[in-house]
Amino acid sequence: MALDERALFTKVPENRPGRFQCPKCRRTGEYRIRWVRHSKKDRLPAGADETDRAKFAKLRDYMLRLDDDVTCKTCGKRFDIPSQHSLVFVDQLGGLPNDDDLQQEINAAAGEPEPERETKPRLPERFTRKSSGWK
Repeated sequence: MALDERALFTKVPENRPGRFQCPKCRRTGEYRIRWVRHSKKDRLPAGADETDRAKFAKLRDYMLRLDDDVTCKTCGKRFDIPSQHSLVFVDQLGGLPNDDDLQQEINAAAGEPEPERETKPRLPERFTRKSSGWK
């Protein structure tokens, strides 16, 4: 008996940001792209034979892109998402740096100092001293 994919994976819809440039107006924008995350179930369903067990051991979590095109926020023209990747394995996503880490790495390589972090003002003493309790 061959197992169906629905018996092996759980599907969860997910939105992920993507930065794309419109080919008409050349403006870059942030777009929400719809994906479906296929997560491998923790155990094999009942009635599986040895070939199903071997296949199940090799399975990996993956994401499948649902959107093939987006609408430009500036000019309103629809354009294709400029990427060949409509299927991405989740374990490959884990190693990618996020935008903040990447920007810090670029600044460090360029020799630019890091921008100063915004510090919160100190609370007045009346808010920080220990309460004497109700009398």
